[in-house]
Amino acid sequence: MFDLMFSPMNIGSMTVKNRIVMTAAEFSLGQANGCPTEKMIRYFEARAKGGVGLIIPGICRVNDMGAASTFSQLSMAHDWQIEPMREMVERIHAAGAKLGIQLHHPGRQGYASAINTLPLVIPIEKRVPSFMNAMFKVAPILMDLEQKKICQSVQAPSKCELSAHGATRIHAMSHRAVQNLRNDFINAAVRCQRAGVDCVELHATHGYILQQFLSPNTNHRTDEYGGSFENRMRFITEIIMGIRQRCGRNYPLIVRLCADEMYDRIGQPGKGYGLETGKKIAKCLEDLGVDAINVSSACYDAYNYWLEPTSFEPGWRAYLAKAIKETVKIPVIAANFIRSPEQAERQLEEGYQDFIGSARTFICDPEWAKKAQEGHPEKIRRCIGCLHCIKSFIANATVGGVGECALNPAIGIEKEYAEMPDVGKGRTVLVIGAGVAGLSAAITLARRGFKVTILEKESVPGGQVNTAAAGPHKDKLHWAVEDLTTEATDLGVAFEYGVDATADELEHRAPYAVVIATGGTPVRPRSIPGIAMDNVFTAPQILNKEVTLTGKKVAVIGSGLTGLETTEALNESGNDVTVIEMAKEIAPGAWFQFVDDSMSRIKPYGTKFLLNTALSAIADDHITIIDQKTKRRSFLPTDCVVLAMGVRPNNALAPQLELRGIKAVVVGDADRGGTIGHAVHDAFKKAMQL
Repeated sequence: MFDLMFSPMNIGSMTVKNRIVMTAAEFSLGQANGCPTEKMIRYFEARAKGGVGLIIPGICRVNDMGAASTFSQLSMAHDWQIEPMREMVERIHAAGAKLGIQLHHPGRQGYASAINTLPLVIPIEKRVPSFMNAMFKVAPILMDLEQKKICQSVQAPSKCELSAHGATRIHAMSHRAVQNLRNDFINAAVRCQRAGVDCVELHATHGYILQQFLSPNTNHRTDEYGGSFENRMRFITEIIMGIRQRCGRNYPLIVRLCADEMYDRIGQPGKGYGLETGKKIAKCLEDLGVDAINVSSACYDAYNYWLEPTSFEPGWRAYLAKAIKETVKIPVIAANFIRSPEQAERQLEEGYQDFIGSARTFICDPEWAKKAQEGHPEKIRRCIGCLHCIKSFIANATVGGVGECALNPAIGIEKEYAEMPDVGKGRTVLVIGAGVAGLSAAITLARRGFKVTILEKESVPGGQVNTAAAGPHKDKLHWAVEDLTTEATDLGVAFEYGVDATADELEHRAPYAVVIATGGTPVRPRSIPGIAMDNVFTAPQILNKEVTLTGKKVAVIGSGLTGLETTEALNESGNDVTVIEMAKEIAPGAWFQFVDDSMSRIKPYGTKFLLNTALSAIADDHITIIDQKTKRRSFLPTDCVVLAMGVRPNNALAPQLELRGIKAVVVGDADRGGTIGHAVHDAFKKAMQL
């Protein structure tokens, strides 16, 4: 069915059984000493058993002094890390995949709290295992000090502008430091080879130090490592030559390359380097004897152009891989926002690349490859680009937690998830609501042996995700509904639609327990005069096209992600929109990538944002607003008002059931408003406790 994707191909002397590569994505599954944990090995074993041909885990540091990005990443900075790595290699081989290690240094995108910390932490943790708990408690304080520039500086090729996300102080590396770091990369590759690792990959994209040397935006050195193109190539050239000298010509070597820094995409044309320079770098790498190029793009300054949010179309940057493939004769790997086997096979057939690369695809569904090969692509749980992975990783890494996937609650507990005991014994559980929280609860309970029926008052599943997916460029969110519904159906979950469940009906069915997954209703504060007027609508009414406004002066109340999506829809319908936000910033608390993404489409319309401003009253032709700082009232001419103020939990059924002695569990937005990831994980955890 996908013959090309499941055909073998070589990268240098290494034969990969198929064209599927799990590219590196750090998830904090390791430990401070840089050795693999059982949790990490099981995580990658699951992907190997799921059919991936080559696995490249998250970033691997090459020294302890300044190369760390988290306290729980891999390391090959010491000889004593060789044997623990060998165990991981053997386990991955036994599961059917090859293992590569990505050698990495963050440079200007590092964190000052990691500078020179590990040489102290590692020996202490060895003697006092609980020490890291204390470290993670102080980590937020250290991060706050970094934001205030009360910290050490991190290494970079030269003094340059700060990264959009990362270090707040930078120092230029000395000539000796450059050569020491070169040797660290080479020595780490040697250790990988001694551990039996199948290949190594140099991380020269996403704005890390190898890319920083390559880019004229971050490399302002005046010695032999800066200035001309040839000089900017020198650092990575010496690393490659050193690896070849120490490991031999036959040891497979990959470079993950930034083909285009993408500054033009964020309104800064001419900055950094573009595709033509990327092609030139790729050709030089081939001439140096590199065995494959893993094509990527951008850096932290242009985050959305290497780690795409939902709105981006699958394959949007495949042109980069094709341009590199037309430049070199060695294999090209690329993660082109690939989501379906059909897309993957097509891009291979059309010559865009030789290997299909992805991290998020296999994070979301470790059996993606197996399902495709067995002829069941419809059973794949697709990544929706919700960015819960990166958001949760960054939040959890500082407190000792692991990254999460919005749709896959099994991250880090693969063995336990696969071996759930039959505790349900066929007992009946009713789930009220077929949104993602209800579907997640149903899947978990069915896996645990309960007999599950979902009662949904609408004629289709999805709940509030249907509204979210109706927003501009957000249709892929509905994949979550489709795929979870398929999974639940395969597990024997029954669905009854058009059922507005009451306490009487539920009591009559005599279930073991009831899961309340009834979502929330839009907030409509009764305290605001005029809130019930005919010209006042809610965001779902606009997004679901229950109400269509054209050529109106519209005030959107609330600049959260729903408010921004509603603003986009209103802009596209030809309205003059003003957004009213009580906070000091747009979309307070929202993940910055989504804000950047929406604002890139909102700004051209000239939408006005009134921050630090509260809605006081609504009239036919205006609203009254209050400046939170000055307390000054003013009038804003307005035809219509759209409320995007969040949702209020809809859980009135729960206390009614409890009064009747029926066990009720409230999940997702019915308990507390949140994201798709919050709903899925909340439902999973509570379903596991039943």
